[in-house]
Amino acid sequence: MNKVNVEFINTCPCCDEYGQVIRKIAEKHDGVVDVTIYYAGKDFDYIKKYGMITKGTMIVNGKKKYENLTPDIIAKAIADAVNA
Repeated sequence: MNKVNVEFINTCPCCDEYGQVIRKIAEKHDGVVDVTIYYAGKDFDYIKKYGMITKGTMIVNGKKKYENLTPDIIAKAIADAVNA
């Protein structure tokens, strides 16, 4: 089974909650999910890959972008990637 790579670009303090939710959900998948959290204004590595991001965004395996996040959407996206 391949590892799932979940990246989250945190663009404001309001998005901190989503980063925590992503980490908690990833922990439930027994080490199959790698999580990277980028903080806009502090981290710049994501800009080369995805361009400027102005809204909290989760990206799964470098391909699927999720901008309208809820805990349910995050859980489903990660579960779908793990089971793919």
